Amino acid sequence: MTRPRILLDLTPELRAELFDEERLDRLAELGDVECFRAATAEERFGYEVVVTGWGSATFPGRRLSGDRLQLIAHSAGTIRSMVPRSLMADGVRVSQAASGMAVSVAELALYLTQALLRNLHTVDRRMRAHDWRGAHDLPLGRTVAGAQIGVIGASRVGRAYIEHLTAMGADVVVSDPYLARRDADEMGVELMGLDDLLRTSEVVALHAPVTDETRGMLSAERLAMIPDGGVFVNTARSVIVDNDALLAELQRGRLSAALDVFDIEPLPEDHAIWDLPNVIMTPHIGAYTRHSRRTQADVVIDEIDRFLSESSLVFEVNADNYDHLA
Repeated sequence: MTRPRILLDLTPELRAELFDEERLDRLAELGDVECFRAATAEERFGYEVVVTGWGSATFPGRRLSGDRLQLIAHSAGTIRSMVPRSLMADGVRVSQAASGMAVSVAELALYLTQALLRNLHTVDRRMRAHDWRGAHDLPLGRTVAGAQIGVIGASRVGRAYIEHLTAMGADVVVSDPYLARRDADEMGVELMGLDDLLRTSEVVALHAPVTDETRGMLSAERLAMIPDGGVFVNTARSVIVDNDALLAELQRGRLSAALDVFDIEPLPEDHAIWDLPNVIMTPHIGAYTRHSRRTQADVVIDEIDRFLSESSLVFEVNADNYDHLA
């Protein structure tokens, strides 16, 4: 049998982060590997397997005449902007490696949650201003233990975040229309409607994917439901939130927030949020860890191995989950 051709359609920088020498050797055991950023659809359709990543070009909606493409193994999360449904319907299989990023994103969300509850961002700023007394005399901090923390979306990241929270003694409530009560019970969390979650949680953490149902879901009216002094953490997607309304809440000082995602990235230099003392910002780096990159590569390699050995894909994207996977 002819060895399959595998294209790593990645920038050199991303390829180096994902695939070290050991992982490239593992991939080479599965097929003939070529590394370059494809310029045209025709180039990518000449391979049985194409590994894609952030910034990879969108595929055409239909197969090309005589093409060889059988599997697109995406090394990151959502593929909706890159792989049309019609191409999948035309027989191309698709897999994604969002599971490889879950732990890193969840850990960042946990750190941001703790930092805001303990006022660490304000403490650090006052210490750097040589204001020991001012840093010491802030309002009492809060702990994760005993706090009601509302999680919107039991995604892979959401579940990893929940696992950390429950281990630390938090009272976790979850809003997710796709989470069965049986699964919620096994996770040790309470299912709750979104509005009730917002009204009763001192921390609200967003871990939902972007879908037609979630886009703009956290409106001005819903953000106003979060109690005074509440903490909002978003390491998911910005378009789920009415960010003008969030900015207004933050400017009033009613809430504090930790944000890893924004409507415009990079964030414009004249944006009003830069100087707010009750906000921690990170530049969309939830999955930017060595552990995440290597785990993403392992997921890709394992999925290619399963595909070539005609085993079931563990992280396949199909018609049933296309709209809901992060």
